[in-house]
Amino acid sequence: MAEVRFQQVSKTYPPRRGGDQVQVLRQLDLQIQDGEFLVLVGPSGCGKSTLLRLLAGLEQPSQGEIFVGNRPVSSLRPAQRDVAMVFQSYALYPHLTVAGNIGFGLRRSRNRTALEQLQDSLHLATRRLPGPLWLRSRREERIAQRIAEVAETLELDQLLDRLPKELSGGQKQRVALGRAIARAPAVFLMDEPLSNLDAKLRTGTRTQIVELQRRLGTTTLYVTHDQVEAMTMGHRIAVLNAGRLQQLGTPMQLYQWPANLFVAQFIGSPPMNLLPVSAIGAGQVQLGSRKLAVEGPLAEVLAARAGEALTGGLRPEHFQLAPATNRNLRAEVSHGEALGNEQLLTCRLDEGGHLVQVRVSPETILPPGASLHLDIDPRGWRLFDASGEALPLPPEPASLEPTLPYFT
Repeated sequence: MAEVRFQQVSKTYPPRRGGDQVQVLRQLDLQIQDGEFLVLVGPSGCGKSTLLRLLAGLEQPSQGEIFVGNRPVSSLRPAQRDVAMVFQSYALYPHLTVAGNIGFGLRRSRNRTALEQLQDSLHLATRRLPGPLWLRSRREERIAQRIAEVAETLELDQLLDRLPKELSGGQKQRVALGRAIARAPAVFLMDEPLSNLDAKLRTGTRTQIVELQRRLGTTTLYVTHDQVEAMTMGHRIAVLNAGRLQQLGTPMQLYQWPANLFVAQFIGSPPMNLLPVSAIGAGQVQLGSRKLAVEGPLAEVLAARAGEALTGGLRPEHFQLAPATNRNLRAEVSHGEALGNEQLLTCRLDEGGHLVQVRVSPETILPPGASLHLDIDPRGWRLFDASGEALPLPPEPASLEPTLPYFT
């Protein structure tokens, strides 16, 4: 196992048909800790898969260096990097059985002499004959044992003699995982491995991957578009946009304290509600003609920004249905989505006509056109400046515990 480090990595593709160069990654710095499960998310074309391909050795960086452990790997061939990649399309060899696909990388892990190749081939050719007629190969026996161990781990031990065309999508994905696991690499790379599976199968396979990574402790980079996968699988999430790292942190850090408007809109389903507000002093913002309270660490930040136009962000759970009072916001239900354990209401505020999404209990009955009043959790506000960056939080207060004198 090893940590992975991208140091000032850029990737530029040459122009096509007289156009400009395409810059996919821009001086990216990113460090993945030893044994960490890091999820890469971002819109299409932001550089997620390119980052994996650079680490795997399928592409070369235009600038910068990539380290696996303390070893720079940008100039090494893919086979020398000690990484294994699981592709979105499975990439199984159609003429090989499940056992053959799992053991493919093991059989090519080192060069063999002509005599060793002959011995291995004769072992494979005679292994179905009666015991006295076997021609043994210790190397092939070790490979067979490793294949059996991986197959048992992934519940593929009953499928080892099948060809890929005889497998379901979930079984193919497990074979692709098994091929990567069998080599025991320092780093796993997974490029949207569950995108071809149906929703139910995706949930089960997602759990299996997380448990497997926890058991093996292998450093893992996982690319996905799926919000649920990103929030539930990774120790940390890296959000990319236009080839730049927008934010790196735990799932709850990104959900609760997004670094900018892009992260606020990208992380969370549904995304954060955004409202144009202005700061009017410590602990208060103004939405249209309404003054609204702000509590928590951002309250004191507003004192220095009086009169400044800001964007206020609120998650759907930071709105609550409330009685009709002057302090609450009146709104009209535009439409609702029943999700089983909750409802998601899209409402139009009377104040400014802004649309917001609100989580309510499944028992609430509010048809389109119904009027309601909303109370805002004053600690739920997240505030962004004109450039889209989150307002910096005040420093943590120093400990108030008294310092006792030290006597010799």
